[in-house]
Amino acid sequence: MFASLVSITSLMLSTMLMMVGYGLMNYLVPVRSVAEGWSSFLISVIATGYTVGFTVSCIVTPKLVLRVGHVRVFGALITLLTASILASSLLVDWHAWIAFRAISGFAVAGCYLVIESWLNERVTNETRGSVFSIYMMVTLAGSIGGQYLVPLGDPLNTTLFIVCGIVFAVAILPTALSTAQSPAPIAQVQFGLGKLYRRSPVAAVGAVLAGILSGTWASLGGVYTTQSGFTTGQGATLLAFVLAGGALGQIPIGRISDLTDRRYVMIACGVIGVVAACAMFFMSPDTPRLLYGTAFIVGSMLYPIYALNVAHANDRADPSEYVTISSSLMVLYGLGTVAGPLIGGGAMELAGPRGLMLYLSIGFAIYAAYAAWRVMKGNPTVAPDERTDFHAIAVPMRGTDPAGSIAVDYETDYDPAQSE
Repeated sequence: MFASLVSITSLMLSTMLMMVGYGLMNYLVPVRSVAEGWSSFLISVIATGYTVGFTVSCIVTPKLVLRVGHVRVFGALITLLTASILASSLLVDWHAWIAFRAISGFAVAGCYLVIESWLNERVTNETRGSVFSIYMMVTLAGSIGGQYLVPLGDPLNTTLFIVCGIVFAVAILPTALSTAQSPAPIAQVQFGLGKLYRRSPVAAVGAVLAGILSGTWASLGGVYTTQSGFTTGQGATLLAFVLAGGALGQIPIGRISDLTDRRYVMIACGVIGVVAACAMFFMSPDTPRLLYGTAFIVGSMLYPIYALNVAHANDRADPSEYVTISSSLMVLYGLGTVAGPLIGGGAMELAGPRGLMLYLSIGFAIYAAYAAWRVMKGNPTVAPDERTDFHAIAVPMRGTDPAGSIAVDYETDYDPAQSE
């Protein structure tokens, strides 16, 4: 275990710094957008640029890594992140911000893919769970820490944008200067959406709904807090509680789903999500403790449901299909993250900031209802000894599987001299 951690120390440090910049960027951009007087729907269009870039990167980045290696691609992606946030401070125009957010989405997704494929090669089956738990805590701490930088500055000037750019730029240093051996190149795998749906319709539909829910909150959560009258400190705290719920909620949800039909757990998560989101609809900043607690519950349902879809699909797949199945789930999740903010922004335009919570409650209800319908159709339950293990996914949710079933696979004939 200790040897595994030593070999990835520089990578974890780079990840921490990147996530600090990510947390700052993802809260700063919507707060500044609201301050510019842009409508909720217009802000959701800007957010869609991010999700489109994110989804495209999941397909393109493996090809780039195969050509030039992990370290060079990671450096290039961090450069894009730095340029995109600095450009946003120079040109405050929503047309340009769509492009800038697309660039940042492309870069963030690529960084996640590089980091997680790198981690997967450095760990063993015995240390995988522990290492990825540490990785989850690193991403959580970095993202929350970045959000709390926003109250320290003024989103209306360029200072916070420059700070974010500096943090991103520094994030490349630990990995670039590390003497650790670069990982093996990765190769693209085939997507099989039809195969996925035949194996597990509830996982396929659930992946789209998980993308809609998590993508909407990630894109518009900052808009919700700002338009609802929260201070930047209160908004950062509420967003932090949602993230913390997403990280900690995966532990009990995962253990329960390993013991019973995962569709029952999906139904329960959907129902609890409906109740919690509806409760937040009626709350205000005047009751912060109650609101933060409810936000924690929303997050504990919001983020783990994608991991439930991955586990359920793998339960019904052959081991040789795991990578293809999970890659297909990632594509469907990405499509959900593209559509979700647009519809959510429209809901906020019609019903005000609380319309976001109403929208989330409807999404949770559909998620639960579809899982219940699949149960009622009489599909057999997978026997306990045939189920795969549930694997927690580091928040913020992206749509990769830390167990190794990401959208890439490793080459078998690896020569370290060819990787860099």
